[in-house]
Amino acid sequence: MKSDRLLSILLLLQTRGRVPAPELAERLEVSVRTIYRDIEALSAAGVPVYAERGRHGGIGLLAGFRTDVTGLTADESRALFVLAAQGAHAALGLDAALASALRKVMAALPAPHRPAAEVTSRRVLVDATRWKSGPERAADLAVLQDAVFSDRRLRLRYRHSGEREVRTYTVDPYGLVAKAGVWYLVADRRGRPRLFRADRVRRARLLDEPVRRRPGVELADVWEELRRRVEEREAGVEVTVRVRRELADMFRRMVAAELTAEPEDDGESPWVTARLAYPALRAVRQLLAFSDRVEVLDPPEARAELVAGARSVLALYGEAGAGLSGAVPAGGAGGEVSGAVPAGGAGQG
Repeated sequence: MKSDRLLSILLLLQTRGRVPAPELAERLEVSVRTIYRDIEALSAAGVPVYAERGRHGGIGLLAGFRTDVTGLTADESRALFVLAAQGAHAALGLDAALASALRKVMAALPAPHRPAAEVTSRRVLVDATRWKSGPERAADLAVLQDAVFSDRRLRLRYRHSGEREVRTYTVDPYGLVAKAGVWYLVADRRGRPRLFRADRVRRARLLDEPVRRRPGVELADVWEELRRRVEEREAGVEVTVRVRRELADMFRRMVAAELTAEPEDDGESPWVTARLAYPALRAVRQLLAFSDRVEVLDPPEARAELVAGARSVLALYGEAGAGLSGAVPAGGAGGEVSGAVPAGGAGQG
């Protein structure tokens, strides 16, 4: 509706100052011509709005003009009280500020909408942390926040996953992202986008130098590029497995990051077929956790890698596994492997 759009323009100009007409048009999903017509309507209604042409021009409000907007709808009132992950606010030290802000918003809501907003805050809870994520090193976000909000460079001492060595980086931060309960610092290093898990930062020091971000690039842009890069990373090894039907749901949850498609289920067989992708051959040892309820069917080198992994476990436990060292179960069907590793898997047909 036009009235909603006019209100949105007014709020954007109050919070952002001067805004280019193409940006307003993009955000409100209308044409630039429509934006200029809306500006004329606001001006006719007595709002001191102006348009300035040129490279650094845009649409703005005269200095000092403010208006109080209290016309929130019932759905907008509810939306304000469906807030994601209280843990995110706690990590940023904003729990008390959030509670105070919500009290102020509640007081400012139109009286008919207050009961609905209050019920929403008690009936809807969003918890972004994963089930059974286990104990993790707490992330110290204080210095990272300082760098993000003061637009200064950071010197990091950082340990990558699977490495013992701590490395030093000088980075230009764009911002912080909380994904599934994990905080990440999004930054450029030498002009290229990088992702740093906050709980792997061993030490962070704020530098006196101003941040050097790429012109016109925002946090959301860099995050989208990095997220897509992680999710579309090419797999080094594609593996076909069969999974006991009773384990299929748990298996799907535990290896979700490696699944390339939904498991195939004919509804009759006691086994379900799934296809996975791993970055390296050794990573298929993850499947040893499922014991004889998951069998690798292909490729043969993945089966051989699991055999090697199983034998190393037997060797680790010494005499307790001495009697089994010559034979390792190949898939729960009672077969054995000795020198050769079958390529197709028992019971595949």
